[in-house]
Amino acid sequence: MSATTLNRPEVEWKTAEDLMAMPEDGIRRWIVDGLVKEIGMTQRNRFHSKTEATAATVLNIWAATKPKPRFTVLSGEAGIRLARNPDVSFGADVALIAPDVMAQQTDESTIIEGVPQLIVEITSPSDTLETWFEKIKQYKKYGVPLTWIVNPYERTVGIHRPGQPPVVLNETQDLICEPELPGFRVPVIQLFDDL
Repeated sequence: MSATTLNRPEVEWKTAEDLMAMPEDGIRRWIVDGLVKEIGMTQRNRFHSKTEATAATVLNIWAATKPKPRFTVLSGEAGIRLARNPDVSFGADVALIAPDVMAQQTDESTIIEGVPQLIVEITSPSDTLETWFEKIKQYKKYGVPLTWIVNPYERTVGIHRPGQPPVVLNETQDLICEPELPGFRVPVIQLFDDL
């Protein structure tokens, strides 16, 4: 994965707004330390889409049990800016945003400014290990407390926390996310039912 200026040296793509202003061409891009990184063509399929929808549903159900103000669940490549000057911005499959972070958003912004409580990424056949290592590294660097890497093909969930080794759960185990998501518990298999 290399930094690029998208073959347009006259344009400096440094902010999440610059990235969001680009026409949709099917290529996934992130901004890391102010540089655009192209990840390749977006390759979604029913396994990815169903798993993303299920993860968002499970998180919405959990959030509904909490007192107001509640966590907000976003999905579908939700734009997240983790840092400015230089920008670090990603699209997350699912993001769980804490009430204090949501309270800081303005009506003018379409990108979440700040660190989500949880980012959920669903693997696709077109993904590379390099892509995942880079995302996880950036999420940890900027303080995302909890990241799930959900693999619908192997039916596993990799759990990543800053300063801790990853933990991988299989479909026979329960996904418990204390202390980041108090009271959250779901069988891993529930993320993959009906695939």
